[in-house]
Amino acid sequence: MEYTSSIKSFTQLSPEELYQIMKLRIEVFIIEQECFYQDADDKDQHCHHLMLWNGENLVAYARLVPAGLSFTEVSIGRVITSAEVRGTGTGKILMKSAIAECKTLFGDVPIRIGAQTYAKAFYSGLGFEDTKIEFMEDGIPHLEMLYR
Repeated sequence: MEYTSSIKSFTQLSPEELYQIMKLRIEVFIIEQECFYQDADDKDQHCHHLMLWNGENLVAYARLVPAGLSFTEVSIGRVITSAEVRGTGTGKILMKSAIAECKTLFGDVPIRIGAQTYAKAFYSGLGFEDTKIEFMEDGIPHLEMLYR
């Protein structure tokens, strides 16, 4: 599958792009994962937004978070792929691109993520290390992982 990607600050997002981002986040995090939480957390306005498109459809997304907003370090959050592309390697494409974009935006600095525990092997395969810091977020077990 061929994707086009774009990365934009919050103020650069078109209303349609923002709508597609929120629609995908609600579809997966709130409806599929049955995780009822306040997704609009006042961080989006300070982040960059990485989008992978298949034609007009947003199929994957990640939020690139500056240091000090979620963690002391730079972070990648709200990592998501639509059901239609899961198992195709799209998540790996998204994360490799997110890591590269973080390096471009923020420099060669560590990246800390709060990964859902079940995805530990996925993130380890991308070079993230388990910090052994575990926590519950919105009823789902997570662990902090660090990319150096």
